[in-house]
Amino acid sequence: MEIVYKDIHDFRKEDLQDLFLSVEWSSGHFPDKLVIAMQNFETVYSAWDGDKLVGLVCAMDDSIMTAYLHYMLVRPEYQQQGIGHKLLEMMKEHYESYLRICLIAYNAELDFYESCGFKKAEDASPMFITSLWT
Repeated sequence: MEIVYKDIHDFRKEDLQDLFLSVEWSSGHFPDKLVIAMQNFETVYSAWDGDKLVGLVCAMDDSIMTAYLHYMLVRPEYQQQGIGHKLLEMMKEHYESYLRICLIAYNAELDFYESCGFKKAEDASPMFITSLWT
């Protein structure tokens, strides 16, 4: 298995749907929206095993100070192989001149992100509103 990393924004909806549903993310039920989202993100890096999309990380930024990592996912059968670390290293390198790279992580993911150099803010809490699509 040779993983190839790409800097692209154009994806087939089936590839995105398969990846997102593999980690049980509800976004995978809206593949047409995911295709458009990938085209609109400032930065997208993906990991491929042949023609199979196995990992993805996306960011939005203000072009000078702060980048927000939105999606970071790796298919379960490809986890623990360094793919997520590599995708985050690519983002960190891309945004190395920025003051801050932000993300929201679930408690179960904290160890992974800390192993990649991220630190949990002591004085902040993530807040969000989730809309249910119809």
